Amino acid sequence: MAQFQEALWTCDGGDLDKDSTGVARRAWNLLDIICRILELAGRGHLPPFHTMRNLDVCRKIYSRARSSEQNYASELLDALQNALHFMFAAAGIDRNPSKLWHAHRVLQGGSHSPEDFDWLVDYLDCIYSDNHEVAYDILLLLGSMGVRCSPTKQHLFIERLVACMDSTMPPHLRHAALRVAHNAREEITSIDAMDDRLRDMVLTKLSPAILSVVCPHRGTTSAHDDPVRFVDYRRNLCYLELVFALAKNSDWHPHLSEDRHIDWCINMIPDYCKFKSYTNHAFYIAGIFLRITPKLKSVTSLDSVTKEQWWDVMRSAWNYYDIRNTCDFECLLVHVDGTKKYMQIASRSDLERLIRSVDEFLEELQEEMQRKRRWQEMGLEIEPEIQSLDQIEGIAIAVKELRTAAGDVLGSFGQPLLVP
Repeated sequence: MAQFQEALWTCDGGDLDKDSTGVARRAWNLLDIICRILELAGRGHLPPFHTMRNLDVCRKIYSRARSSEQNYASELLDALQNALHFMFAAAGIDRNPSKLWHAHRVLQGGSHSPEDFDWLVDYLDCIYSDNHEVAYDILLLLGSMGVRCSPTKQHLFIERLVACMDSTMPPHLRHAALRVAHNAREEITSIDAMDDRLRDMVLTKLSPAILSVVCPHRGTTSAHDDPVRFVDYRRNLCYLELVFALAKNSDWHPHLSEDRHIDWCINMIPDYCKFKSYTNHAFYIAGIFLRITPKLKSVTSLDSVTKEQWWDVMRSAWNYYDIRNTCDFECLLVHVDGTKKYMQIASRSDLERLIRSVDEFLEELQEEMQRKRRWQEMGLEIEPEIQSLDQIEGIAIAVKELRTAAGDVLGSFGQPLLVP
């Protein structure tokens, strides 16, 4: 592996005509074979290897290709594609489109800046319409490694993201573009920080493009467009997390309605809001609805949600809460009120399952409060992204009130029904 790594670093785009020993050219010729060996070997046998330096080699090759004559540039770009493949293999990122939703970030933290990745946006701009394989690699890199481009490239980045989501593009490329949008969801949500030109493009072009990836045909009434349901499951979760983030900004609400995002979320209720279905989808659907409900007058799509559907969404969302995720708690108190409102139509078995889910959640809250109290006793600071002890205690009080209310409604049914 170390020798393979040295071979890549030799292939940094230097002048091969001056390679009197032939070492560099032999390394270039071997690079494709090296990539195949690494991919076949599997990541489990490989140590982490210099991801940022590998990426820097790719940047150098691209830079030299841009400034070289056509024949030599073509050779450089071929080597660049192999270098990208090597970097993925060494970082343990599977390029198989079926594994797209399982990719992990491997560039957390570090000294790199957004400007370090601007060349990727330029590279995507050059090849996205002609070389879908390379375009996929770039989007995979942007989506799985947590990279960001600088503000100067943001407009071009969004433009090419929209282009890669176009219906004429291969499905795996469109899915990769959706994952990049998901990765950049906080920036996309903050449209008030964008200039007017970029803001307009994000709202008028990116918003419908995102929906087109999960709902290819207008008027579709099923959430099962792909023959592989597992891909649907992961892709739809990615989509819902993205819309959940967008719904945080009220400026997005009319566009989520007009571009039919809310309709598509409603359409997912039968698939993901089953009380025995322990998926995250129901939580995000509930969060989207609850974030938008205060602005209901401007989002008429939610008028079509029946009381039964509201109850299905409210009850199912209790199966998933991440205690340590601040975003999950933003809608929790509203969720408590919504559950109280719609549980009046609940069946006895529904209420018993709800109480069990709420009890499990309360146990987790108690454990979290005990942990925070121990931190305070030891004089340790609580991480800033995590709720304070007072916030957790306030949430616990509200959830206990919900538990009591559910018990009162259940009591009106008489003899309890034991549900396995």
